[in-house]
Amino acid sequence: MSATVETAVEVRPFQVEVSEEELADLLRRIAATRWPSKELVADRSQGVQLSTLQALAGYWSTDYDWRKAEARLNALPQFTTEIDGVDIHFIHVKSQHEDALPLIMTHGWPGSVIELLEAVGPVTDPTAHGGRAEDAFDLVLPSLPGYGFSGEPDDVGWDPGRIARAWAELMHRLGYTRYVAQGGDLGAAVTDAMGRQAPEGLLGIHMNLLVTTLGGGPTPDDSDEAHAALDALATFRATGFGYFLEQATRPQTIGYALLDSPVALAAWMLDHDTDSYQKITNAFVDGHPAGGLTRDHILDNITLYWLTGTGASAARAYWESGRATALAAGEAPPNVSVPVGFTTFADEIFRAPRSWVEGSYPNLMYFNEVDKGGHFAAWEEPDVFAKEVRAAFKSLR
Repeated sequence: MSATVETAVEVRPFQVEVSEEELADLLRRIAATRWPSKELVADRSQGVQLSTLQALAGYWSTDYDWRKAEARLNALPQFTTEIDGVDIHFIHVKSQHEDALPLIMTHGWPGSVIELLEAVGPVTDPTAHGGRAEDAFDLVLPSLPGYGFSGEPDDVGWDPGRIARAWAELMHRLGYTRYVAQGGDLGAAVTDAMGRQAPEGLLGIHMNLLVTTLGGGPTPDDSDEAHAALDALATFRATGFGYFLEQATRPQTIGYALLDSPVALAAWMLDHDTDSYQKITNAFVDGHPAGGLTRDHILDNITLYWLTGTGASAARAYWESGRATALAAGEAPPNVSVPVGFTTFADEIFRAPRSWVEGSYPNLMYFNEVDKGGHFAAWEEPDVFAKEVRAAFKSLR
């Protein structure tokens, strides 16, 4: 793949190559885990439960095969290119259908491009997944700086705004003059920033997490839906916010454990919202996965973090976001000037009511609530997720 004439910056093909020594070291470290005693409660209120993590570690060390994930990644067109001093890894799948709309889609934490792989087929080849040829997208899946196979920044300042500018440069570098953007979790923060920057060629954005509310933005409305969302937010902040506070204030401290023990890394990545934790527990303990959130796919993602040694550098993204917020204190961010689409998934951390979304994005062009799927919507329900992305951007084609 060659770069555009205008940028004259190299875009290099990339393949995943993990040595047998690295995989053997992973197995040795899992076997050498020092386990804590069992939690003293019958729920997750003290953290990740011993039975869940021992079931995960047992499967990881005996039945899991990283080579399958490696082959799956290497079957897709992967590339790297340097932007603003950091090597950015990305997957770039062009649709077979003519006039496909270019789409850049951003993952979050504790995810990676792994969490979006289930959506590649439905997004790029809709005719094979219940859609129409005119619904197709050319798909760009970048790894966030410090995540996966992207390089680690060697300076501070890689907040969502800076990543958003890098993504605009990436799309320009790939020759796209018109495109759309999508994101959830941290990817929603990057996508929100893209909408506020409105780079040339960006037609619109779609998100599935209302990051403005997590940051203390407007929560209008006195409806039952609004009260339920406020209650869910309060529960999350009381019971599931530990990872957020640690990564926003002390990413280096937790990073030592994340790079030293694969089981500690797994525990840290599982300790997110209650819904995703329970679904992952069900996959390992009961053998009942939620959609694409299978044992192998969960371990694909965790193993990617381990093999790339990115536990600490990924955690720093929360510190960077907090630093950017503090530096901008008292300054109103620019409005989002491009059309906005939003989907509320049933099992998200909180179900954002339409009134909340309109309060943050007055130019809302599409809103829908779906009855299944959670925080990792593209992973759990790729067909539902793809249908929402198609509907959100239909008017922009």
